[in-house]
Amino acid sequence: MYKVILRLVFTLMGAGILHQGAAYALRTGMLSDAIAVDSRLLPGAAVVGAFLGFIIGPWIVDRFEQLVSRLIGSLNRTSPYELIIGAIGLVVGLLIGILATIPIPSHIPVIGEYVPLIATLSMGYIAMAVSLKKKEELLYLLNIFPRSVDKHPGRDRRTFGHKVPCKILDTSVIIDGRIADICRTQFIEGILVVPAFVLEELQHIADSSDVLKRNRGRRGLDILNKMQKEPNVNVKIYDRNFDDVAEVDTKLVRLAKALGGKIVTNDYNLNKVAELQGVAVLNINELANAVKPIVLPGEEMVVHVIKDGKEQGQGVAYLDDGTMIVVDGGRKYIGEDIGVMVTSVLQTAAGRMIFAKPKAMERAL
Repeated sequence: MYKVILRLVFTLMGAGILHQGAAYALRTGMLSDAIAVDSRLLPGAAVVGAFLGFIIGPWIVDRFEQLVSRLIGSLNRTSPYELIIGAIGLVVGLLIGILATIPIPSHIPVIGEYVPLIATLSMGYIAMAVSLKKKEELLYLLNIFPRSVDKHPGRDRRTFGHKVPCKILDTSVIIDGRIADICRTQFIEGILVVPAFVLEELQHIADSSDVLKRNRGRRGLDILNKMQKEPNVNVKIYDRNFDDVAEVDTKLVRLAKALGGKIVTNDYNLNKVAELQGVAVLNINELANAVKPIVLPGEEMVVHVIKDGKEQGQGVAYLDDGTMIVVDGGRKYIGEDIGVMVTSVLQTAAGRMIFAKPKAMERAL
């Protein structure tokens, strides 16, 4: 229905524009005398204008709708903080442009009237682009980014931004607890961001009726309290929420995109989803596997066989870091410390497995 109304509006506009144009031409003598005395000129111009408006109107409406749709889509992909910073930068740039063009003389031939307008718009665009490029620093200056647990107010301005992206902690990595030990060693630098919705999830887990879940939730809260008390760990609680999203993992990905940060997790599914959406991930499990000592075939070591393996005659031992060692023919040594020689190393999705044989068996061979 609205398209019919718009077509009618353009039809009337076309008729009015050409009618007024023809009347102006008659008043100024732009038309020849023969045409000027023709009484059909004004009605004819109105009819032609109405026809043009009727034909061209839908095309203009379609192009306008496409432009508005692209504009709305771009705004939906832009975070509210970027909109605020961009608007502030645009206003400041326009004010600077207006003040800067006051001394420019207006009697310059041809372009004199347009120089102030062009200079003002250019200054507004430049200021908006620069403000968006420096949005993190400006958010801090305007105190928009929350600083509720900021223990190092001077340091975050130097580290939070493009040089050292912030690290966003998810629920699983907080409950796991190893992140606190890693931060204590200062291998992770920059700001650790704990979203408010992650805190809410931890609180719900800590209030669960299930004993195991309740203990896990309380452990996560204790880990956070311990990290906040560390002098070399900079933790921030981020209050922004995404009310249109229910899943915590989706909120984490959107927050990482908005802040330009990295997600710290040991959740395999979150890791893959974030990577698919172009968000950098620091996986604690991958770090643990990377720092395990390298064992090469032919090396010798002493292990304690604690149980039998899946295959007949196998025994299973573990290194101090939890790496499983499958000892071929080690079943008869269960409960004993024996020397073994590494035969092969297998890297799996669950971690690294080492296969070995007792040294006594090697000598017998």
